[in-house]
Amino acid sequence: MTATEFKAHCLSLMERVRKTRKPVLITKRGRAVAQLVPPPEEHEKPWRTLRGSVSHMGDVISPVVSDEEIQALR
Repeated sequence: MTATEFKAHCLSLMERVRKTRKPVLITKRGRAVAQLVPPPEEHEKPWRTLRGSVSHMGDVISPVVSDEEIQALR
């Protein structure tokens, strides 16, 4: 595809690459100058990589040490 064609149809080409996941080679005067490629699969929904990585460990607001333990340390 020529650079002129790419400029005229850029948004529709990006959508086509997203759907088909097939790259598009862009040329200028017959020479390859760029390639429009889809992002790697893991970049489409990055929050999915976090699933299962967080665990609830209990009360995160209360002090770790009780008042009695603090008094004993004084």
